[in-house]
Amino acid sequence: MNQPADDRPYAVLRIPDFRRFLVGNLLALFGSQMQSVAVGWELFERTGKPLDLGLVGLAQVVPVIALALPAGQLIDRWDRRRVIMIALCVFVLCSLALAAVSIWQLPIGWVYACLVLNGAARAFHQPAKSAFLPTLVPTHQFTSAVTWSTSGFQLATIVGPGIGGLVYAWVGRAYWVYVLDAVLCVWFLIMLMRIAPHVVPHREPITLRTLLGGVEFVWRTKIILGALSLDMFAVLLGGATALLPFFADIMQLGPDGLGWLRSAPGVGALCISIILAHMPPIRRAGRTLLWSVAGFGAATVVFGLARDFWLAWSMLFLTGALDMISVIIRHTLVQTSTPDAMRGRVSAVNSVFISVSNELGAFESGLVAQWFVRPHDPAFGPMVSVVSGGVGTILVVLATAILVPSVRRYGKLGEKSTSDEKN
Repeated sequence: MNQPADDRPYAVLRIPDFRRFLVGNLLALFGSQMQSVAVGWELFERTGKPLDLGLVGLAQVVPVIALALPAGQLIDRWDRRRVIMIALCVFVLCSLALAAVSIWQLPIGWVYACLVLNGAARAFHQPAKSAFLPTLVPTHQFTSAVTWSTSGFQLATIVGPGIGGLVYAWVGRAYWVYVLDAVLCVWFLIMLMRIAPHVVPHREPITLRTLLGGVEFVWRTKIILGALSLDMFAVLLGGATALLPFFADIMQLGPDGLGWLRSAPGVGALCISIILAHMPPIRRAGRTLLWSVAGFGAATVVFGLARDFWLAWSMLFLTGALDMISVIIRHTLVQTSTPDAMRGRVSAVNSVFISVSNELGAFESGLVAQWFVRPHDPAFGPMVSVVSGGVGTILVVLATAILVPSVRRYGKLGEKSTSDEKN
């Protein structure tokens, strides 16, 4: 049977505002991924300490956590498009500042200062984007929009690190990568100027209850709380990205090889997203979510033990593919279950969960690797950090399946759960 026109996988791409948002965001994400590789390799070259790589995540997650509540309140009361644009301007300033630090070899502390400011802008940028996306497309096309949006992110994780590593290897310094990131952020800014402003439907008085509204909603909606917690603890424990410069060095790869390792999860994620875009909505989304995160943990364990480039690349490919399934299910669940008037605050809470898992997870990986450093075996610390994290991820899946049964029972993706979601 032919699908209705609005249900075809490419129908959402015919919406002009969504197309502008998708392209602009994709370009900015290219720059962000390039910059991430450059920062990691530059710090590795200048200090050679795994803890310094972990501090990159900590520097960016602290402002996200600290500013989450006021960011959500602002996003639900102001033009979300404008919030994104202001955050992009801050990103441009941070990238140019990092270029100056690289050119003049200023103290490492300035790198972390730029990353803290970058994290403060992200506290507003990411939830504003998440809350803005549902306003660009009809409700019945939202799952398709999420799939294309996350596909764009994964394409950026493929191309961005590779280009960033190649530019770094060609120039020999990181500053050109930072300048390119600034240019691509400006491009996204220009694309947003062509999209109509988002009108906030109503403005509640600012009170402690409205400030905490997103936290309260997530806490009461157990299926959302369970899905967010599952992702947070799984990635916090199982993330290996922060230590990739060490694994690249162990395998005798340079910054270009590091770029290709960083690209592997994105390749896997892009492949699975193309498949999902052409499939009907997942029918047993809850069980699929649990199995995909468990597989993510298992692949992480194998990666931590790998010493061959292609085995390591294959396991990173698999982690990206499985994580993509989790991202689509989680993001669709959160946005379709949240009223528009609260999307900013709930997205801000979601952003905290994501940042804690990614950036704090990077700090946790670096710290554990530092604890187990052996001068005669530089691979031991990173290996212990990644393998133990993968095992921890599998244990988190088991705990979630037992303690939050509503996640396990969640049915067709995009439909409201019929289980007891709120207590």
